[in-house]
Amino acid sequence: MSNFDELSYTTPPSPPFDSISSIRYSPTNPDQLLLSSWDTTVRFYEIGESGVKQSEAKAKFDHRAAVLACSFSADGSRGYSGGLDTAVRELDLNTERITSLGVHNDSISSMAYAGATNQLITGSWDRTIRFWDPRAASPQQNSQSTPERIYAIDLVNHTLVVAMASRLFHIYDIRKMDKPAQERESSLKYMTRSLACMPDGQGYATASVEGRIAVEYFDPSPASQDKKYAFKCHRQTINDVDHVWPVNSLAFHPVYNTFASGGSDGTVSIWDHKVKKRLRQYPKFPGPVSAVAFNCDGSKIAVGVSYTWDEGEAGLRANPVTPWLGVRKVGDEVKPKSWPS
Repeated sequence: MSNFDELSYTTPPSPPFDSISSIRYSPTNPDQLLLSSWDTTVRFYEIGESGVKQSEAKAKFDHRAAVLACSFSADGSRGYSGGLDTAVRELDLNTERITSLGVHNDSISSMAYAGATNQLITGSWDRTIRFWDPRAASPQQNSQSTPERIYAIDLVNHTLVVAMASRLFHIYDIRKMDKPAQERESSLKYMTRSLACMPDGQGYATASVEGRIAVEYFDPSPASQDKKYAFKCHRQTINDVDHVWPVNSLAFHPVYNTFASGGSDGTVSIWDHKVKKRLRQYPKFPGPVSAVAFNCDGSKIAVGVSYTWDEGEAGLRANPVTPWLGVRKVGDEVKPKSWPS
């Protein structure tokens, strides 16, 4: 892992040996995270600090196929997972016990945990959103059909955003799932690759395979909708040729409401969407960035580097990438310029 500031990162032992699909931090412990991978595992890490405390691989949960999504329960004691084998699983992080909650009819692409209602929400390529209560005798509580395959979901307070194929978006109030509160078309021309809701509950950011990010607001009033915009990113001109990369992951800072983007160009940038400025780009990684996540107190960012299959098997053979997970402390680069010091 040469040519980047690896010493700025803490790297836990036993990383996955295939591509990293998602990283999720515990909502209660700023040093604990889950990582799902195409190597058919979910790994549970406690991240230490160089020279102070060793990082630890606390548990590994084996699945029957690639895992595309993971999440924590509201209290951080349990994890959840889903992927190509269509099963929704609960992972006991203390005992390493796995419980099957039920199944979708196709691969599970994403999930989120609603702390307000203590429910797990899953989105699938089978064109349904499903709600699960892990404590119930029959965990599946509700299933809502959608017009297209679901690529990504995210949740803030009671507002659920669902990104689908054909550039469709539905916005729901999870207390009233009989129909979407809003139906939208993406502001971006190409396929949605990532989605994240603003912690302040005002809106969300979404990104495409074609190096663009859109900032959207929930309030349907013309004044609020006038604030939405999209911008180009994760692009580079090499020998007079414009290269454009997918934006694979977005994550909002829990305190400052700025956000990070990770792209197949191997970079992570921090953005202040209010003033439409990039605050920082971290030194380039030695492979595509497939996942980024801030911890619950906003003191650290986790970065997952792995091949993202943008160029198929030929791309993997030409430029093999060793999957890597690194965690770094963040500083003033995540603060908006307008923030009081």
